[in-house]
Amino acid sequence: MAIKPIQYETLLSVCTDHEGALELLKHHRPYLEAVPSMRRPEDSVITLPLPNIRLRDAVHLNTHSPSIAPGAVITLPCDVALLMCDPEWKIKTGIEIFVYIHRPQEDFSDLLLRWRHTQILTDRGYEWLLPHKYEHLLSDGTDKGHPLFVVFPETPSHILQGLRGAGLPTVVLTSEAEESDPVEPESTLEIGDIPGLDDIDTSALELPDE
Repeated sequence: MAIKPIQYETLLSVCTDHEGALELLKHHRPYLEAVPSMRRPEDSVITLPLPNIRLRDAVHLNTHSPSIAPGAVITLPCDVALLMCDPEWKIKTGIEIFVYIHRPQEDFSDLLLRWRHTQILTDRGYEWLLPHKYEHLLSDGTDKGHPLFVVFPETPSHILQGLRGAGLPTVVLTSEAEESDPVEPESTLEIGDIPGLDDIDTSALELPDE
């Protein structure tokens, strides 16, 4: 069964809200522990769907594409960027998480290549194009990004195997039919925890950082 566009679009919209993003981070404890304040998540996690950055230096992705000029504004190939922010000092903490949701018709190499291109694009310095309400923050990007991959029950097994083999943190959404499968308590997400996803239950496959 193929992934439906509505599955992707629904999850993307959910992750643009700080509550949905926080529930997603609960599946990978190191990322959850990076949230400055669980009591003030709206001030601790900045969500940027399909984020834009401004490059500081020229970037060359591959031999088949022209160089991207310094100062150019580009959209990163991730689906959502999550920036951690100190709620008291109103400054970024330097922790940046790039979320990659498995898209309809996307194979393993395409999914992985989105992360690899992000690594290249952010390697030589960049600035975030932040929403107006966050313009007071320093927009400089960090020197190390952290990926998080999200896949669905319909995702082919070889994609999950590839992500696992690459050592990339991955969250697996499971259907209610798989609810009885044993999972670790810390990796269980109950129905209704993520608003907008009431019809599916989730569990996480916790993998080591790259």
